[in-house]
Amino acid sequence: MAGQQRVALVTGGARGIGAAIAARLAAGGWRVVVADLDPAEAPPGGRAAMLDIADEGAVSDLVHGIHEAEGRLDGLVCNAGVMVRKPLGALTLGEWNRVLATNLTSTFLLARAAEAMLRAAHGAVVTIASTRVRQSEPDTESYAASKGGLVALSHALAISLGPDVRVNCISPGWIHTSGSAPRPEDHTQHPCGRVGRVEDVAAMAAWLLGPESGFVTGEEFVLDGGMTRKMIYAE
Repeated sequence: MAGQQRVALVTGGARGIGAAIAARLAAGGWRVVVADLDPAEAPPGGRAAMLDIADEGAVSDLVHGIHEAEGRLDGLVCNAGVMVRKPLGALTLGEWNRVLATNLTSTFLLARAAEAMLRAAHGAVVTIASTRVRQSEPDTESYAASKGGLVALSHALAISLGPDVRVNCISPGWIHTSGSAPRPEDHTQHPCGRVGRVEDVAAMAAWLLGPESGFVTGEEFVLDGGMTRKMIYAE
């Protein structure tokens, strides 16, 4: 049992932003349960679970397992997400539904299943959306729709679960997670002078889950180095 130790559930925690959030919370003394469709390394002092976060039964079992093993849930980070990049005419209904189920419906399932524990702990929820809520590239309709819905769902949950539970959303811009390092011009196009790091999102998530943000709920925080404020003209 976790006792008085704060407990957090981080979905999509096998890599990238989710793994960074899990590591940041563990370093801050949280017991972290990481959930992912792929195998994930458990953060120090925590554990990992493999499941499809869009599956209602799997989510119910996951939350029940936290109730039995940890005995409490203070923080929920809904980070799991997928993208299907296809021309509109080639995008199947099954692909559309899969993206919305993973990126949006999973947050509904998790919040519903975890409501009692979150209320009991006077906990907090952080959802991870995207700056694609405001701007798009071609062939990303399902992803943009899911993230836009997530922003709206987040403030709806903040009203429904308050005052017991706070709910906030982070919309990252370009966050380097893997692959080739960004080019110098990729950094310099950002008003803050660099591409984002997973640690940037993790720091914001940790703050939103903690007591210092106790007067903050229903908000969306754009972490993009200023890019959505920058007017760009083609030369």
